[in-house]
Amino acid sequence: MGQSKMQFGIMQRGVFPWKEDMRKRFEELMEQARTLEALGYDSITKGSHFSTFPHREMTQIPYLCRVMAEAPSLRLNAGIVLLSLHNPLEVAEYFATMDLMSNGRTIFGCALGYRDVEYKGFGVKKGEGVPRFEENLEAIKQLWTGEPVTMHGQHFELDEARISVPLVQSPRPPIWMGANVDNAVKRAARLADCWYLNPHQKLETLRRQMDIYREELNRIGKPFPDELPIRREVFCARTHEEAVEIAAPHIKGMYDLYKEWGQDRAMAKGDQDITMAYEELAKDRFIVGDPDEVAAEMLRYNTELGVNHIIMSVQGTGMPQTQTLETFQLMAEEVFPKVRAAME
Repeated sequence: MGQSKMQFGIMQRGVFPWKEDMRKRFEELMEQARTLEALGYDSITKGSHFSTFPHREMTQIPYLCRVMAEAPSLRLNAGIVLLSLHNPLEVAEYFATMDLMSNGRTIFGCALGYRDVEYKGFGVKKGEGVPRFEENLEAIKQLWTGEPVTMHGQHFELDEARISVPLVQSPRPPIWMGANVDNAVKRAARLADCWYLNPHQKLETLRRQMDIYREELNRIGKPFPDELPIRREVFCARTHEEAVEIAAPHIKGMYDLYKEWGQDRAMAKGDQDITMAYEELAKDRFIVGDPDEVAAEMLRYNTELGVNHIIMSVQGTGMPQTQTLETFQLMAEEVFPKVRAAME
């Protein structure tokens, strides 16, 4: 079912305690980017949140623009842009410029978002989220053709508007759409180049939703995408025991934060509890273990879902830089070759 080549990317840790030295954390993240480049990874991902108190998080677009200079061959995944909150002309222009500056390495990830502080801060009512999202995306697609666009939206008006620099990618950067609930999965089939599978749902839920995704693609006559990405919590060490010992507290800390932010309320019905102990939380949700285990689990996602680009969150909350860099190296040297050999 899966494509013949697997791509491997890292979602860099975005959230830090309020009292952290963010200049130091930034230098560490840039060291990580250079390491990923040297090890031959395929992509780097940065999420997007605003007003993250009591946590620190750097803003997505300027961050990715710096990464493109540090890691000149990595694809740059904006994963995700909270599209309902923004103006489509501004977003289209930002990403056209980023595509030009990176020589065609940008990926446009988008989704609704779920935090009240963000919706209120941008003057968007929660109930308007879906129509604004769809309208903004349509405007961005039209603008990315490079032709003049006239479009009267509910919250914007384009009058012969054009993007100011040409895109490098043809016809445009790939559009990945994040989706948790079933209706959003259908929306991803209709409006995006691919569904960007989320990190929180269990494999069983994703299998069920993949059937919905395929049915919707068939209904509208769209082919299954060549590239199907998924984000998962991943950690690899020499032994299973060591991997769990190191990773469990960091991942659990991250999921406690998701709960605090209300992520569970945005998840698929029947798979919304993210408060259980690590062992229960990890089952069919995280990829943590020794190189053989991690490779086997990645292949299972490829076989059962068709995914062929795995975006790995490996740092959780508070993992030391040395451990992060060690798992990057171990995966590049011992996991990726196993996965690629098995898929040939």
